[in-house]
Amino acid sequence: MTTNIAWERDGFLLRSARIEDSEPYYEQNYNPLDRELIRMTGCKESFTKVEVTSFFSKSIDAADRYLFLIISGDSIIGECVVSEIDPVLRSAHFRIAILQNAYRGRGIGTWAVQSICSFVFDELKMHRLELNVFSYNTQAQRVYEKSGFKTEGIRRDAIMFNGKYADDILMAMLEDEWNLIN
Repeated sequence: MTTNIAWERDGFLLRSARIEDSEPYYEQNYNPLDRELIRMTGCKESFTKVEVTSFFSKSIDAADRYLFLIISGDSIIGECVVSEIDPVLRSAHFRIAILQNAYRGRGIGTWAVQSICSFVFDELKMHRLELNVFSYNTQAQRVYEKSGFKTEGIRRDAIMFNGKYADDILMAMLEDEWNLIN
């Protein structure tokens, strides 16, 4: 969905994606794709420019998703996506990626997660926000727990990376839990 929402903190900007962001989004992050990002998200190792820019523009136009970008200066360093929005159940799915390794472990992800939770619960009036995280991504699990997400289930050995199985963990937060911490 096209929006004009933005948050700022310590020189970082989290804002709604715009169609003119598609080319720099690809050039700055997918050419080449960060190896650690591939491991943490389970995505394939490379994408063509057409694949990325096409998906990007579809995401902006989709009626059931919001695409936000994390920006430092002129660089797109991350993304947050609220998708699978169900207005009847008042639920949605969330994902975040800090696309560039140099920006990981600096608190940017925590700030972005909490900003998006505020948007989802306070603005969209959702009842439930869920996400998936791989068991070896313990840093992300800590960020989600610190932000108020709770583990709801584990899909054991549901993914494989470099020939090793790992679990896919389902986490979620309900509006009452968000309201208690804010």
